[in-house]
Amino acid sequence: MRVFTLAAAATLLITSGSALAQSKQDFRLTNKTGYTIDKVYVAPSKSNDWEEDVLGRDTLANGEWVDITFPKKNQVCSYDLKVVYDDNTPVEWYNFDLCEISKISIFYSKSEDKTWAKYE
Repeated sequence: MRVFTLAAAATLLITSGSALAQSKQDFRLTNKTGYTIDKVYVAPSKSNDWEEDVLGRDTLANGEWVDITFPKKNQVCSYDLKVVYDDNTPVEWYNFDLCEISKISIFYSKSEDKTWAKYE
């Protein structure tokens, strides 16, 4: 399993493998689309900026997952998520309550040309 040690937006960290729970907003993002995800952005819902790609130079292949962690002092719960596939196709979701959600899985149906997220 790869280990990512990148800091993005000065407060968002991403790691793969076993992660230490740092805040209630931490979540696992799993790619079940059948395609490679080139970029992942996580930003507070009230923000007008996606800020930095939390994957940096890495990608998230189909079947892989990453744990996205936040510092303990973070109090924001509502976040938006944007992924960009390796063909530059973006998909966005809004208002995930990361204080209640610990896992987000992304899916894609080629026959329906539809991408969706399931969370728990």
